[in-house]
Amino acid sequence: MGTPRLTLIGGPTVLIEYSGFRLLTDPTFDEPGEYKLPQVTLTKTTRPALSIADVGPIDAVLLSHDQHADNLDNAGRQFLGKAPRVFTTATGAKRLGGRAEGLLPWQSATLRKPDGRSIEITAAPARHGPAGIESLAGDVIGFMLSVKNRETGPVYITGDTVWYDGVAEVARRFRADVVVLFAGSAQSRGPFHLTMDTNDAIETAQAFPGAVIVPVHTDGWAHFKQNGEDLQKAFDALGFGSRLQLLQPGIATPVSPLHYSRANTRLANQPISSAIMAVARPYNSP
Repeated sequence: MGTPRLTLIGGPTVLIEYSGFRLLTDPTFDEPGEYKLPQVTLTKTTRPALSIADVGPIDAVLLSHDQHADNLDNAGRQFLGKAPRVFTTATGAKRLGGRAEGLLPWQSATLRKPDGRSIEITAAPARHGPAGIESLAGDVIGFMLSVKNRETGPVYITGDTVWYDGVAEVARRFRADVVVLFAGSAQSRGPFHLTMDTNDAIETAQAFPGAVIVPVHTDGWAHFKQNGEDLQKAFDALGFGSRLQLLQPGIATPVSPLHYSRANTRLANQPISSAIMAVARPYNSP
């Protein structure tokens, strides 16, 4: 029960088994196809690794936002009606109705089991692209999971965001053992990314130096420009590739906290430029 277990279903959809609770992020269960939105058309290219029946019962859905089909598709919307609780943005909860509960950044909710176990879910700020995108992209949140008894370390789910002051503030307020990082460098509106690219992922890893970084939302849609291999190459180049854990779709994977040597800890806490020099130095030595 102390080690979170993650199962990638596809895109942003992950089954997170955490301290005895089963949580599902951004449900997407449709077959491949096109989604015509007001400004863009999104194309799904792969089918989910698990069906809704395969997932089984859950305790709650963690929905970063409801307005984009690559985070909530048609089958995902139907799934919400079966979920005991759905946490999402305040504006999204108004649109969805039903069991949806809206959270503003830094607001928290508690999930409880009949046996007294509980976890706290705190909404984290997110910005779905560069500054100025807010009115086009709409509201988005991430989530921080934590337990009071500390038997399981905190898990941070970024939601669809880029690296910006809001994510930095999450790192200032919370530590995390695991960061579920929505990456892919999504581009659908122009020559700028709407989710984290390799640079953003590195900045996030530096802000959470003790966390395992688990990238998701890197595959299955035509508007993703970077994948897990790109992230692995970037992390390897800076000397902390071991901090990245890539999930195989459909496989339940325990994600254990990091145990650093002193040298690795020093490297992980260095500024990016210093880390590059530390990695490069052996090759520049006479």
